[in-house]
Amino acid sequence: MKITINKKGANRWLQGHPWIFRSDIVRTDSLVPGVVEVFQEKGKRLGEGLYSPKSLIALRMMTHGEEKITGPLIQKRLQHALAERQKLFPQHQAYRAVFGEADSLPSLIVDRFGDLLVFQTLSAGMEIFKNTIIQTLVELLSPRSIIERNDSQVREKEGLAIIKQAVVGEAPREVIFEFENKRFAFDPLEGQKTGFFLDQRFNAIQASTYVQGKMLDAFSYVGQFGIHASHKADTVTFVDSSERAIEQLKHNISLNGLQNVQTVCLNVFDYLKQMDEKKEKFDCISLDPPAFVKNRSQLKAAIRGYKEINLRAMRLLTPGGILITSSCSQHLNPHMFEKILLEASLDAKRSLQILEKRGQPSDHPILLAMPETEYLKCYILKVV
Repeated sequence: MKITINKKGANRWLQGHPWIFRSDIVRTDSLVPGVVEVFQEKGKRLGEGLYSPKSLIALRMMTHGEEKITGPLIQKRLQHALAERQKLFPQHQAYRAVFGEADSLPSLIVDRFGDLLVFQTLSAGMEIFKNTIIQTLVELLSPRSIIERNDSQVREKEGLAIIKQAVVGEAPREVIFEFENKRFAFDPLEGQKTGFFLDQRFNAIQASTYVQGKMLDAFSYVGQFGIHASHKADTVTFVDSSERAIEQLKHNISLNGLQNVQTVCLNVFDYLKQMDEKKEKFDCISLDPPAFVKNRSQLKAAIRGYKEINLRAMRLLTPGGILITSSCSQHLNPHMFEKILLEASLDAKRSLQILEKRGQPSDHPILLAMPETEYLKCYILKVV
């Protein structure tokens, strides 16, 4: 199968960005997902890509020139990615083993939690290699269980089925792992994304060094920011709108024997507003909301949402208080996020000092030619 793309799409790939959009396609003889040869309009072969006929991202390029996309190529790249993670985190129980395009395996996510693996194939092109991926993971890591968490809405845009199941072994009702002397449990079939937000684990550790007094962990999910900070804080209040997340959080609180904490199941926007009206104060606030920006059309509304929660948090902080604020929206770049924080501080009549700018860890590597792979922003601020 062959696809011809325009100069714009070709230049994007030649400059290292693997996405070719539907609007870049000039001619195609393929109507089904799979591996396709990709050519410039003048006839030069650019390489091969994974074709998703129903997606705006129609091609995810994987090879240059004459190199072909085959099962052995997928196996080789998986082996390389896993070897790199084992070098980076030889003593760790939990890490992202494969991070899609940044590991030259577009739209493939694999997270490791001890002897359990959780994977996602988020494009129709990568879906055809699912059996190869599972077989390779078994051969390389001998896991007790492999969970398929293909329940992302992204798959619907690819024309793919929503699937949650164990493909190797059984799906445990609970996974428990330890990180920096704290224990975390989650349900691998029901938690958000692959069950646990591994991209924030080092940020939560570092943020805890600044914590003192009365802490609020908002959008807490299963509580990693507040749990890591609990030994430094006098009290920690966890707030999340999900009853399921709060129940899991309570279990994690019990696993760690914490006494100086309380949980609140409530919409965070409403909670922050209530606390503001009551003139409540905190010495430290963590904000780790879900991605407010799913696509560019939602950017303006998302900016308003980010500004509101940060403005209210700044008003709730004592002088010199610490704000740990994050965004995982790839469409919101660091400059835009800083502009939101500045405008919020001006409206709150507070001054901000940036203590640390942080992002995603090295198991979520950033492809320099692909800004979309740099998505996580985590700022540690002093509010004066």
